[in-house]
Amino acid sequence: MSRKSKRQRGGKRPAAKPAVLDRQAAESAQNGWQVFFICAALIVLVFTVFGQTIGHDFVNFDDGLYVYDNPVVSRGLTLAGIGWAFTHVVSANWHPLTVIIHMLDCQLYGLWAGGHHLTNVILHAACVVLLFLLLLEMTGVLWRSGFVAAIFAIHPLRVESVAWVSELKDVLSGVFFMLTLWAYVRYVRSPQTRGRYIMVMVWLALGLMSKPMLVTVPFVLVLLDYWPLRRLQHASQLPTSLWEKIPLFALSTLSCVSTVLAQTEAIALNAHLSLSARFCDALIAYAAYLKKLIYPSQLAVLYPVLKQGWPAWQVIGALALLLALTVGAYKLRQRQPFLLVGWLWYLGMLVPVIGLLQVGSQAYADRYTYLPQIGLCIAATWAAGDWAGELPQRRWALGGIACAILCGLTAAAYHQTTWWRDSTTLWTHTLECTQDNSIAHNDLGDVLLQQGQTQDAIGHFNEALRINPAYAEAHVNLGNALFQQGHTQDAIAQYRTALQINPAAAEAHNNLGLALLQQGRPDEALDEFRAALQINPASAEIHANLGIALFQLGRADEAINEFRAAVQINPAYAEAHRNLAVALFQLGKADEAIPHSEKALALQPSSFSFQDSLAWMPATAPQAPLRNGPRALELASSANQATGGRNARVLHTLAAAYAATGDFANAVQTAQKALRLAEAQSNTPLVTALRREITLYKAGTTVNRN
Repeated sequence: MSRKSKRQRGGKRPAAKPAVLDRQAAESAQNGWQVFFICAALIVLVFTVFGQTIGHDFVNFDDGLYVYDNPVVSRGLTLAGIGWAFTHVVSANWHPLTVIIHMLDCQLYGLWAGGHHLTNVILHAACVVLLFLLLLEMTGVLWRSGFVAAIFAIHPLRVESVAWVSELKDVLSGVFFMLTLWAYVRYVRSPQTRGRYIMVMVWLALGLMSKPMLVTVPFVLVLLDYWPLRRLQHASQLPTSLWEKIPLFALSTLSCVSTVLAQTEAIALNAHLSLSARFCDALIAYAAYLKKLIYPSQLAVLYPVLKQGWPAWQVIGALALLLALTVGAYKLRQRQPFLLVGWLWYLGMLVPVIGLLQVGSQAYADRYTYLPQIGLCIAATWAAGDWAGELPQRRWALGGIACAILCGLTAAAYHQTTWWRDSTTLWTHTLECTQDNSIAHNDLGDVLLQQGQTQDAIGHFNEALRINPAYAEAHVNLGNALFQQGHTQDAIAQYRTALQINPAAAEAHNNLGLALLQQGRPDEALDEFRAALQINPASAEIHANLGIALFQLGRADEAINEFRAAVQINPAYAEAHRNLAVALFQLGKADEAIPHSEKALALQPSSFSFQDSLAWMPATAPQAPLRNGPRALELASSANQATGGRNARVLHTLAAAYAATGDFANAVQTAQKALRLAEAQSNTPLVTALRREITLYKAGTTVNRN
């Protein structure tokens, strides 16, 4: 072996690593485990508080508009639906990405509310973890970042954003908000990389298409330049920072324009509020959010605007508080820049929803604090951390206080979430927490009406109208309740009052048309349905009702067109399928009618009415190949059993089904029973038909007509 080989085998050992590098590696590993532990703990916290929502129902406050009563969304994710999302406004908002995610939820879960709630919880958990990692990336401070994220995760003010299906837009935009800030930090680390700036724009655009409240993001980025990124140390650097964000401001401007266009009608409804009144409302809202951050009690889904305005002492007090905090944060900006950044973050992010441009009838709303109050949490947490410093006693005391705060907030948020389990619970709680809340009375009345508690519902509708006599929706709902009680003329009066208040109320036109149909006035009803369609041309229900009016006027061909439009808009609209089938059958198109009747029954298999309609067709179809006596008898027997043998129209069909199977003895007996019931009810058309058909059955002949 050569000496060289010996040297290679027995050469020098590698030099030992310096001890400081070992410590750094150990600390890095320890920090990695701490980061992992905090992320896991944050996710557990979120699911501890909000996991219960998987067992909750939808609520009757916007959830219908966004999901279960929206035929385009509830159909699931389709290319046509995606196009619709970008070209239509939902609940006075243009947020196509939110609508698309609702469609995806419907694709995955159908109308199981728990699945939709689960999406909100997952997105909120993602938002919480991203906030923690973002703060850690920007500041390098582990436990303060974790505490801010934990407060954000489970503060009771978050409940409205997470537990309400309609607020998917909050948690979705929150995720894109965090990703925008994250991309910006990466861009700051390497500003020469154009691709990183483009990613900032992409995430912001997606966020704006989720909820336009993110229009303030460029302003937040300027604040981050000041602290903690420390790119703005002198006033002379501000123009550069602003110029750098021109493309982002342009995106925000486009979003503002689209939002104002989408909310034109909603803004017009509040045009009566003076600028001074709105300014006072804004001051009160800023102060109220501060109070609820510190002491989150009496939280409600809606806080009504006071008709008489706020007391002067409250407005002055709110203004004084805001000025004092602003001045204090400004004076401490050199030693504690996070105070000014956190405070301006809070003030600035609330501007789009603070009420200066009033949309809706709420004075303020818990959901509006979802992202703005992060700034306050950062300011308070970093201030407390500075107070503790490196003093062990203070650090231990602060740690104990932090744990106590988190435990208290977790319990409070869990309890607050329980109020969202269904509409009845939500609105009952809201009425306990607020006064003169016309919307809460109206929406609770709507729930009670659907539950069959008509008289109690009327009480709440009347209370809503006492508080706000110009509340068009409450007039419509009161009309619906009166209509259910058979007081058709009183219902018509309520619908007409609603239309005097708001001529563009499509529901009032539609329901007035139904009441007029009930009174046998299809020609007048026709005008109301057409007026409703001009306002809401995408309503399957209105198309179907217009079809009924046309059918009653003998215009079957036109009626069929309306029914077809209804089922095209909403293929799951069982009543429209049934009506289309009836109209087609009357025109002798049994081959087209029967599939639609079968579809209606498939959508509502327990409906005796749909069983009866379908049974009549194979029992009496004029085309012999379409006759199916056994099928007709099966359906008619099921419908008769469901009605206890006391429904004259069902017995009429059952008799025809017996005849179709050749059992004329039972056909005669059943038709005679139907005749006695029809005579007792003074149903002249049915009496005439039954007398003629009994003669046929006695002669051994089936009914052969459309």
